[in-house]
Amino acid sequence: MPSTRAGKDACDLLDADHRAVKKMFKEYEELAGSRARNVAQKKLELAHHICMELTVHAQIEEEIFYPALRAAIKETDLLDEAAVEHQSAKDLIAQIQQMPQADDKFDATVKVLGEYIDHHVKEEKNQIFPKARAARKLDLVAMREELEERKEELMSEMGATA
Repeated sequence: MPSTRAGKDACDLLDADHRAVKKMFKEYEELAGSRARNVAQKKLELAHHICMELTVHAQIEEEIFYPALRAAIKETDLLDEAAVEHQSAKDLIAQIQQMPQADDKFDATVKVLGEYIDHHVKEEKNQIFPKARAARKLDLVAMREELEERKEELMSEMGATA
């Protein structure tokens, strides 16, 4: 039975990820404006952490959330858009990961990634999540557990903690 209690369903888990990454983008923006000597290394590390979080988040959505939602709802245009948005984000992530240092182009690429993610998050929160919660065939509470387990697995593979 689908639940919409705060903190209990798949949408809440995905939204918590969204908030955490938004906070990291804000931290990055503050670092990008800093003139401190050690800021380049901090920016590089934070950007790579953002990329890892987004990569894992996109993968659990693509493996678990989107296929289940696609099977449960009739209108899948939003899911097609989300897939394109994920690919654009992956392209930017690949660029960031290949850049040797945190220079101005690096900052611009991280900023554009943040803007893409912002747009994507708004669509998920305002359009996709309400459709998921309204879908009678989805057990979003059970899906949350599945998403959490897969996220932990992927983070572990990448040498991080969820």
